[in-house]
Amino acid sequence: MREPLIFDTSVWINFLNKKNTPEAELLETYILEDAEVLITPTILQEILQGVLDDNKYSQIKETLSYFQLLEIPAYQAAVGAAELFRSLRKHGVTVRKSNDCLIAYFAIWFAVPLVHSDPDFDLMVGHSGLSVWSVPR
Repeated sequence: MREPLIFDTSVWINFLNKKNTPEAELLETYILEDAEVLITPTILQEILQGVLDDNKYSQIKETLSYFQLLEIPAYQAAVGAAELFRSLRKHGVTVRKSNDCLIAYFAIWFAVPLVHSDPDFDLMVGHSGLSVWSVPR
């Protein structure tokens, strides 16, 4: 039985664009094995807003509805992500996209490893409770 994982938008984009990265291949394995794939509202939004074709949008939206959507009250998530961003900045780490702090906060809150293809998350690991899944290279 595989442990639950959150797959960042960066992984989903590679997967949907059929890019054979180790992270996208792990996502495909999880889907094929019916393992627990977790998503956050921010990841859902980022995936869907990038789909230009209406038919493909509907298909992807339907497919994503089968995965478990993690939920935290909006106020708590916003404050938690802001505190994470501020804490990282105090340690000299500047995250380029504040949405990444929101995604990381969900992973920290639920104590679930994050699979990603975004170097900002690696910078967070040493200064937060974020756990990332290291895909063998």
